[in-house]
Formats: sequence, C-alpha cells, structure tokens
Amino acid sequence: MNIFMRHFGAEMGQDQTKQQIEKGLRLYQSNQTDKALEVWLKVLEKTADPGGKFRALGCLITAHSEMGKYKEMLKYALAQIDTAREMEDPDYLTEGYLNLARSNEKLCDFQKTISYCKTCLNMQGTTVSLQLNGQVCLSMGNAFLGLSSFQNALESYEKALRYAHNNDDKMLECRVCCSLGNFYVQLKDYEKALFFPCKAAELVNDYGKSWSLKYRAMSQYHMSVAYRKLERLPDAMECCEESMKIALQHGDRPLQAMCLLNFADIHRCRKDVDKAFPRYESSMCIMTEIGNRLGQASIYLGVGKCCLLQKELDKALESLQKTQDLAEAVGNKLTSLKVHCLSEGVFRSQDQQEQLREQVVKFLQCVEELELYCGMCGESIGEKNQQLQALPCSHIFHLKCLQSNGTKGCPKCRRSSMKPGFV
Repeated sequence: MNIFMRHFGAEMGQDQTKQQIEKGLRLYQSNQTDKALEVWLKVLEKTADPGGKFRALGCLITAHSEMGKYKEMLKYALAQIDTAREMEDPDYLTEGYLNLARSNEKLCDFQKTISYCKTCLNMQGTTVSLQLNGQVCLSMGNAFLGLSSFQNALESYEKALRYAHNNDDKMLECRVCCSLGNFYVQLKDYEKALFFPCKAAELVNDYGKSWSLKYRAMSQYHMSVAYRKLERLPDAMECCEESMKIALQHGDRPLQAMCLLNFADIHRCRKDVDKAFPRYESSMCIMTEIGNRLGQASIYLGVGKCCLLQKELDKALESLQKTQDLAEAVGNKLTSLKVHCLSEGVFRSQDQQEQLREQVVKFLQCVEELELYCGMCGESIGEKNQQLQALPCSHIFHLKCLQSNGTKGCPKCRRSSMKPGFV
C-alpha cells in the first residue's frame, strides 16, 4: 500500500463515489456550501473512478462560479479537462471545454472563451454532448457581446434559442432571454431589453418551481436594468431589491455586485450622487475580488458620470481613463466609444482643442469598427432609444426602415455578395 493509500484509507469505488457526490449536492442545495465543498474535495482525493472525479470537479466548478471565485473555477476546469483527456471520451471533453469557456468568460478573457466554444462545437460526440451545444452557443454569444461584436453575438444567441426550443430546455431559454435583454440594453432598444427578461420571468413562473432561485434573481435583475433605462425608476428599484434579496440569501457574490452597481446607477439617474458613490464603492470591492473587469469598467464609467453631474471635470476624466484602460484590456469597444464621447464633451467645454480632436478621431474609429449604423438609412444604431429588428442573417436595422423596405431582403447581405467586375 503506497503512502497516499495509508494516509487517506481505502480508495472509493464507483458506487461510493456516486453516493458521496450526491451527498455533496444535497448539502449544497440546502446552502451548506462549505460542507459540500469538503465532500467533493474528499472524493477527488480518494476516488479510483475517473468518471466520478470528472463529476466531482464539475460540482466544484459550478459552486465556485456561483460564489464568484472565478480563478478557482478556472483551476478546477483545467483539472477537469485533463481528466477528460485521460478518459478519451468526446462527451466528457465537450463538457470540459465548455467549463473552460465559461471560466474564461467570467474572467472576461473573451477570445479564449470563443476559441474553447469553437472546440466544443467541432467535437464529434454523442447526443449527450450535442445537448450541450445550446449552452456553448450561449457562452459564445456572451463572449462576442463582451467584445461588442453584436452581429456574431446575436447569431450565437439565436442558435442557443433554437437548441433550447428543440430540446425543450426551459432553463437554457431563460438564460438566453436574460442575455438578449443585456444585448438590447447595449443597443438601446429598451422595449426589447424589457421584453426578454420579462419572458425569462414568465418561464420561471411557469416551469421553475424546482429550479434554483438564481433564475428568478437573474430575470429580476435584467428587468431592473431595462426599467432604469426606460426611466421607470420605482419599478427598477423594486426588481433590483428582489434580485439582491435572493443574491444575499444564496451568497451569490457576482449578482450582489451587479445589483449594487444597478442601485448606484438608479441613484445617479435621480441625481442623488451621495447615495450613488457608496454603492459604486461596495460594488467595486466585489468586482475586484471576483475579477470581473468589465463590471469594474462599468463602475468607473458611472463614477465618471457622477463627477460630471458635480462639475468635477478632472475627477471625471481620471475615472474615464480608468474605464478606458479596462475596456481596452478586455476588448470592449462599446465602452471605449462611451468614454470617447464623454471625454469629447469635457474637452469641448474646456476648449482644449488638441485633446478634443484626439477624442473625436478615436470616437469615429470606434463607430467604424463597431459598424453601429443602419444599412438602410445609414444613421447610427445605439445612440438613442429606438426600436430595432434583426433579419435571419443577424444584421440589425431600425424597425421603421425595415417596414418601409418591404420584403426585399437584407441590403447588407446583397452588397457583400456583389462581386466587382473585371474587364
């Protein structure tokens, strides 16, 4: 008997491993997270079953994701993919790569997320791994949205929705609806930004009796953001309070951070910066702890707007520069666009022509890279609250432009398919 065996006792067999994993799940579902983690870690130490080890690692990945311990989540995801490689099973490999993608998505490493998602979709697994494709497309959509690649994000979300409908997967449909709410918030179609999380809330009410409360909390949070954008601040506050209550009950640190940020933004919309600042600060503590750099960028942007309300222009520029540094680090072009737009206003008010020109050039570069314009009227998308509509090709237009266009198809696709003639 080797030293490992003498120290820990006999190895766990397959049945015992399964029992211990299920014991951990029961503890986790009853909010005894520390005890559940202890059980799963013991399984990793003692099991002789590779499949059991893979499942225990999966439980640890989920738990650390919900606690916002994303670096730990990534550590277990890397261990899980090593286990899957040893087993040489395409289904396990697909799930392992999906967890790697999700870990990197949470850490705002969006290019890696997309790469791992593509690996998942190229795996030749069985129907088990095919059922994961909807979750893969959702993670890929979130990563594309993190990079402000809107057409690719929408395409991925629509694929995820198709998988959800084909597999009658209401949980996945709920998650995709929340992501679509976020998508339309960013493009400023606030009617759709509210419609999709309301649809998610309906799914929770109709099918979610046995689901985790996080689905209700998630839909309430996204409804709150949409209500805030629509300037329905009492509704925004009510939904955010409901979401925060569940997040606190379940120790969901990432959602707590997002709710605190939203509370701060609601107070900023009310021009109550004295209430906004401490909530931005509390949100920043959690965002920094969990490693959500895009969340940190949103906080600095909100703080910058508060400083502008108070006419503290130097402090505003300092906060906007921090926003820009984070936006560049994660590759979020829309946040950069907002920074250049706000900075331009500051420099114009100070009559600093050189800095003003620099911001105008950078702003126009961002507009060009984002392709945020309607392919019919040529005017911008995402500048103000307007109804938008996507065609099956995922190109996005003003709804009014499509209605006047009739059924002529997508002008962007028509233009890209026209080949130059050579004499």
